[in-house]
Amino acid sequence: MITTTQTLRRASLTAGVALALMAVLAAFAVYGAISARITPADATRTGLDIAASQSVFRLGIACLIVVVILDVIVAAALFTVFAPVNGMVSAMAAGFRIAYAAVYLVAITQLVTAVQLLADPGQALRAVNAYTTIWQVGLILFGVHLLLIGFLAYRSGFMPKIFGILLVIAGLGYLADGFGTVMVQHYTIGISQFTFVGEVALIFWLLISGSRNDFRRDDANHHRELDPEPTVTAPVG
Repeated sequence: MITTTQTLRRASLTAGVALALMAVLAAFAVYGAISARITPADATRTGLDIAASQSVFRLGIACLIVVVILDVIVAAALFTVFAPVNGMVSAMAAGFRIAYAAVYLVAITQLVTAVQLLADPGQALRAVNAYTTIWQVGLILFGVHLLLIGFLAYRSGFMPKIFGILLVIAGLGYLADGFGTVMVQHYTIGISQFTFVGEVALIFWLLISGSRNDFRRDDANHHRELDPEPTVTAPVG
């Protein structure tokens, strides 16, 4: 199958727009609608705050579900962008992101449960805590995804190698947080909040450079795959 430069540009733009939209929706949902109404270790206060702003809390949940859908779109778009570099690794990266999206959707259902259990604040807070735990453990899958995307970016030839390095660092941060949640009781370090720079850089590259890039690499075979031209063979003798 021949992948054209125009196809890769469209996939890059799709991934960039989806990632940017995800960032906005997730920021509103997590920090504006959900976390602001949760008081750790205080079930009564949490229950009252959620009940007082239940419509906003539910809107936050809806936004997170949209984020999950966008995650699948991003996985498909990035697969298209990086498949010419290494199809198998690109497919693995997409698979890990989709698996993470599935785990995160399970985590979101705990927030729905929390709203339904407001009559019992203790149970509601336990459901909220379950959301956080499932999400943080799921970050292991997301971290592997970023490691693979970082490898592909580094080897791509059409993206500066520094992007690949930053994405690998971001992936390691998520892996540390995910395994920290599993291995350490009451893990609260949050290394990924300091290592996410590669994700932001990727968004800007996809939106600004990727949507106009010719996606050429140094090897001649890749040039022929992206922009095939008729070959003229001179007669011999």
